[in-house]
Amino acid sequence: MSKYIIKNGKIVNRGKIQEGDLLIVEDKIAKIDGIISTNGAREIDAKGCFVIPGIIDDQVHFREPGLVHKANIYTEARAAVAGGTTSFMEMPNTKPAALTIDLLENKYEIARKFSLSNYSFFMGASNDNIEEVLKTDGKNICGVKIFMGSSTGNMLVDNEQTLNNIFSKLPLLIATHCEDEETIRNNFKEYVDKYGDQIPISAHPLIRNVEGCYKSSSLAIELAKKHNSRLHILHISTKDELDLFDNSIPLKDKKITSEVCVHHLYFNASQYDQLGTKMKCNPAIKAKEHQEALLPALLDDRLDIIATDHAPHTMEEKNNLYGSAPSGLPLVQHSLNVMLSFYHKGLISIEKIVEKMCHAPAICFQINDRGYLDEGMKADVVIVDPEANYLVAKDNIYYKCGWSPLEGTNFKGKVLSTFVSGHLVYNNGVFDESKRGERLTFNR
Repeated sequence: MSKYIIKNGKIVNRGKIQEGDLLIVEDKIAKIDGIISTNGAREIDAKGCFVIPGIIDDQVHFREPGLVHKANIYTEARAAVAGGTTSFMEMPNTKPAALTIDLLENKYEIARKFSLSNYSFFMGASNDNIEEVLKTDGKNICGVKIFMGSSTGNMLVDNEQTLNNIFSKLPLLIATHCEDEETIRNNFKEYVDKYGDQIPISAHPLIRNVEGCYKSSSLAIELAKKHNSRLHILHISTKDELDLFDNSIPLKDKKITSEVCVHHLYFNASQYDQLGTKMKCNPAIKAKEHQEALLPALLDDRLDIIATDHAPHTMEEKNNLYGSAPSGLPLVQHSLNVMLSFYHKGLISIEKIVEKMCHAPAICFQINDRGYLDEGMKADVVIVDPEANYLVAKDNIYYKCGWSPLEGTNFKGKVLSTFVSGHLVYNNGVFDESKRGERLTFNR
């Protein structure tokens, strides 16, 4: 029987900080108290450190199957636990896309064999797979993903009749990427006419603009209200969209919820000149006025969850001209570092960070037994030294793509240890890969 005692930590849970000890027995949190007797357990001294629940990232792209030159489930889950993320929910736009139950279960089988973190996968909705989507079991799958923009082929669903059909029939959580494709296509044509293949990267937030985001998000909300659907809108990036969301009711009672990603909080359009296509993502990182509106909306609960939209590409792919360079940033290893940078500036409390990265995803997706440091729950636990310096550098980036838009940044705050279901998978730079993560289940 494995036992660990985390001693002398600042235990952050349910809006409070309690100094004391936390006992892990097998895969569960057995006890939290001021002082717990060692009683044969392995001791870890967390003096001066925060002890937090494992982060739950509700939006990642781990690229397997079909795009494994960029990333795979093993490499990205390994990077995730090094950054304190113990559970992920992965998107369906792999090759082949996860548009059938069989293809979806193939991804679960890969994760069962190789993922060091806990996992779930979204079922993909397309223009013609509604019958297959309706077979999805909400107790074992996080939700259904609809690309209402920024996709190609059958995964782009922007026909209103098709959308009405999906929203009216689906009882599950619907997660949407919201950008109006017609707006983007028209904007892109204007820039091609003006610049040919030499479009500057600074045009990205003007092509994938505020209007395109708002038009699509407002349509998704209109459809959700019409059909009483459970809607979760991913990666909100504009101040204009914020008033679409309600902060007057508890998260557990919301039918329409929202997410903000760390890169939209951390970067703004003034940095395109410095980072170029390394910063290219969809929805685009926009002007400072939009960036500055997002954190207050997170604090007042118009925005419900912090995620990454981790989306790695090779540096060779990223080094193409604007029109050919793919969109997406690798971020899952460093999301907590980004949020701790706001904490050290006095802009957000550690309690609020834990609420938005750990508690809120568990509530929003109705995840069983995770997201909190409660006795009896699964022991997904992270020890963080908030004062330790951490330089993002080539030799400590675990993504398969080998780069980060944060490379060269010296953060204050570092993950020391990560437990996944009671297994100490990461400890001071050393991985123990003798156990795998678990499939998330949902209380629906």
